[in-house]
Amino acid sequence: MGTGATVADATVAVVGAGLAGLAAARVLAGAGVDVVVIEARDRVGGRTERGHTADGVPVELGGQWIGPTQNRMYELVAELGLETFPTFNDGELVLHLGGRRSRLGPQRGATPDLGPFALADLAQGLARFDRLAGRVDLEQPWAAPRAVELDGQTFESWIRRNLHTPVGREYFRVATEAVFSAQAGDLSLLHALFYARSGSGLENLLAVDRGAQQDRIVGGTWLISDALAAALGDRVRTGHPVRRIESGPTGVTVRTVAADGTDGKAFHAQRAIVTLPPTLAGRLDYAPALPSWRDQLTQRLPAGSVIKVHAVYDEPFWRADGLNGQAASDRGPVKVVFDNSPPGGGPGILVGFMEGTDGRHFARRSPAERRNAAVECFARYFGDRARHPIEYIERDWMAEPFSRGCYGAHFTPGVWTGFGHALRTPIGAIHWAGAECSPVWNGYMEGAVRSGEATAREVLAAL
Repeated sequence: MGTGATVADATVAVVGAGLAGLAAARVLAGAGVDVVVIEARDRVGGRTERGHTADGVPVELGGQWIGPTQNRMYELVAELGLETFPTFNDGELVLHLGGRRSRLGPQRGATPDLGPFALADLAQGLARFDRLAGRVDLEQPWAAPRAVELDGQTFESWIRRNLHTPVGREYFRVATEAVFSAQAGDLSLLHALFYARSGSGLENLLAVDRGAQQDRIVGGTWLISDALAAALGDRVRTGHPVRRIESGPTGVTVRTVAADGTDGKAFHAQRAIVTLPPTLAGRLDYAPALPSWRDQLTQRLPAGSVIKVHAVYDEPFWRADGLNGQAASDRGPVKVVFDNSPPGGGPGILVGFMEGTDGRHFARRSPAERRNAAVECFARYFGDRARHPIEYIERDWMAEPFSRGCYGAHFTPGVWTGFGHALRTPIGAIHWAGAECSPVWNGYMEGAVRSGEATAREVLAAL
């Protein structure tokens, strides 16, 4: 980059206007610090995004759920004058495992009809996994007992050794796709254990009632970021992709690129907070170059692979059949489904996810092929009427240039023990924040807000 771009001064420059960046800026501005938030997109919100049907009904294209123990998110929603409503959960869910379709809910008992051996296998596998997860230090996962051993194997290898029935193994594999949008072979066992404990347990991460999918935001989760940005006013600068961060004796200079590829605006500050997903943070140009251990870390933190799809119907017809619109299956490409209808109940909206290998495969297919594949999955779960949506909406997060995947980054084998120490450690005047940096609710909106606020306090102490 050249040095001829216009320079604006601030005390702290925050790179990224997702929840972490906006939460950090809010704390800094509240403390009287001159802060600027620099965002590449023409909107705020990061991995939350506004969408709508043809009739204007809000549809969340990105992150959307909050649940118990995500206390900071509930507090923030209240502080901003927003409201929550429960994810529709009345009735039975459809379970499709091992080629068998069953309905699970209060009318049919609390356990699926999988057979006694599969149920016993699943129960012992979950108990064993929870025991291991309980030993992981959330602040320093690399210090857990047997950390090198746990980090040196994939989650898939653990599943194969510890689950003995096809159904038991598929449960953990589908859970991995649902939580990480990755395959069990993509991530280390230590990371799976850390992540589950960070979110209050694997079953909690998958649950609706008293789980991570319990509540939604009336009007959409993007309203949180919109409200945070509105309060910050002209401190938030959208449409400025950051290309380079220079560190010197007087602080940092954050340089952006214009739409035509020439030098954009430059922002000089005493400190910078980078809140980009780790892989994208690693793609910025740093002068001087970052230490090798920090760069090696970001080389090893890929984003998940997911396409989020919505099918819109005149009404949520599945409810009349006693179904709650939820489905889980070991057969894709859409293996996990929820009722995503608005609070009033109409129109009816089903949301599903093409994750991991399915997401990567269908990213290379045409929109029509993706639509047909998704609708066929909905019909398999909810009947022929699901084949005829009045509208189909999708968001390929792998193709989003300033995310390049969702829901968050996952740690491949060896990363926690080899490079975990570099995840949150500042490099000179450059600090790090984001959903992936939070010890608690890592990878979730709750984690993003917690991390942003914690890093802002770190910066305040350093100024």
